[in-house]
Amino acid sequence: MTPFKLRMRTASLLRRLFSVRFLKFGTVGVSGIVVNQGALYVMQEHVFHVQSVAGQVDWLLLNASLSVAIFLATLNNFFWNRLWTWKDRVELHHRPWLVQFGQYTLACGVSIALQFMFTNLLAPHVYYLIANFIAIGVTSVLNFLLNDIWTFGRLKFKAAALRERKN
Repeated sequence: MTPFKLRMRTASLLRRLFSVRFLKFGTVGVSGIVVNQGALYVMQEHVFHVQSVAGQVDWLLLNASLSVAIFLATLNNFFWNRLWTWKDRVELHHRPWLVQFGQYTLACGVSIALQFMFTNLLAPHVYYLIANFIAIGVTSVLNFLLNDIWTFGRLKFKAAALRERKN
């Protein structure tokens, strides 16, 4: 790759990250964090009645709680991103929302796996909610890029715009 192409790709990435769409994505993400952290807390403290002791983690219960929390946050984020963040691209999607949710979930799969990994790595050292919050922050950028390109069809959106210009 030439230095020019590398600069152009870097500039494109930075434009995406500092766009209004990314700010909307971040706002939706904050609502997802509230859902995620709230569900994780309810599962750990009220469903499983886990006693928090520094340095000790019940891995099975933590991961069961994380599964519920991540599912609810993913569902929340998908609908808000579809209705608000990528609202301008909805008309290009001829797939049912359930199919698009599956695509969204697959795109988020990498981020979800990383969230599990980072939360589990950090939980023995910091309070589990703080560990989870850090894990969410680390995986957010990757999540945005995957969904911008694949789930909500940035590539299809560009192709449609080019077709319209030609006509």
